[in-house]
Amino acid sequence: MATTTTAPPARPRELPADAHRRRGLAARVSLGRVFAPVPSEFLLIASTALLLTGFGLVMVLSATSATATAAGQPPYEAVIKQAVFAVIGIPLMFIASRLPITFWKRMAWPALIGAILFQMLVFVPGLGVEANGNRNWIQIAGFQAQPAEFLKLTLALWIGYVLYRKQTLLGLWRHVFIPLVPVTALVIATVMAGHDLGTAMILALIALGALFFSGVKLRIFILPLIAAIGAIYFFAVTSPDRMRRILSFLNPNCLADYYNDCYQPLHGIWGLAGGGLFGLGLGNSKEKYDWLPAAANDYIFAIVGEELGLIGCAVVLALFALFAVGAFHVIRKTNDPFVRIVSGGITVWIVGQALLNVGVVLRVFPVLGVPLPFMSQGGTSLLSALVASGVLLSFARSLPVRTAAPPQRTGRARVPAS
Repeated sequence: MATTTTAPPARPRELPADAHRRRGLAARVSLGRVFAPVPSEFLLIASTALLLTGFGLVMVLSATSATATAAGQPPYEAVIKQAVFAVIGIPLMFIASRLPITFWKRMAWPALIGAILFQMLVFVPGLGVEANGNRNWIQIAGFQAQPAEFLKLTLALWIGYVLYRKQTLLGLWRHVFIPLVPVTALVIATVMAGHDLGTAMILALIALGALFFSGVKLRIFILPLIAAIGAIYFFAVTSPDRMRRILSFLNPNCLADYYNDCYQPLHGIWGLAGGGLFGLGLGNSKEKYDWLPAAANDYIFAIVGEELGLIGCAVVLALFALFAVGAFHVIRKTNDPFVRIVSGGITVWIVGQALLNVGVVLRVFPVLGVPLPFMSQGGTSLLSALVASGVLLSFARSLPVRTAAPPQRTGRARVPAS
């Protein structure tokens, strides 16, 4: 009878003596990546966006509290609504900064389609709100929103993704223009249907900026530029209201038309001039007492000049300049065409819109109805600018790390003594 032998139980595999130490090291390394130092571009963009937002909340409070009190309304209602969007937008900015570039590429098409559908809500009876001849707002639960603001970011992401996918075909005009031109025209058409030429101009500026930073040939870039200028000219001359404002802007004797289209531009200039070098002091503006229309919106820069003077205006412009420097560093240092194109579109949007707003207040441009990013009253505008800044911060995190080259040893090698 055969005997069976039972194999001894296998001994548990012994881990090396330093295994636990290596696991602890890996955990420390993973935790260190979360708290790793961020690039200087990240700090520059984030700090300027936060400072401009805080500055804007202070100026919105100053521009609205006095008139609200005089009208028997709560003095802090306007700034509280603006602060709600700031409280939502700032965390969203930092959440967006943690998202990878692949996420933004995947979201390009869905985000643009969703933004277009959101924009179409302004034409729904009961939701859409019309003001000053423009129908580009919706009213939901006491909050007013402008869906066109989200078209700006989504259009930049979509153009960046399309041109990124066609990098090897950008020398052929048909691959650049299709589907870029038809889709961009559709997006602008949804805004122009509400008679908002100012926002349509910003969208055209975003498309041109993204196209410029994509590296297409100059002759291909000039054709959309000419088409955009021609379209703006057409919409301007075919609208009696816009032509009246343009002719008023070109009128050398604007004071003669004081009670009509020159009323707002003149009071904007007088507000800036009244501030002088140091301003009248925070809260001491005179123009905000129902003299200057849209004092907290499109003309908030005039209130800054009146209350804080030339120094306050210089601080605002310097913050936008620093924001542009950080964004252009991202454009210059990145190796990803998608990052470069989208960053270019966002930078042209925010900095270009700021320059247009300041130019309107200075009477360099006719009244266009574009807000000052981060600062003007308008929660949707603030929210879209903060999320766009978060996209730039996400791109800043992806910049290649430039390590210093090891020092080269010079001199004659020493010969060991025999």
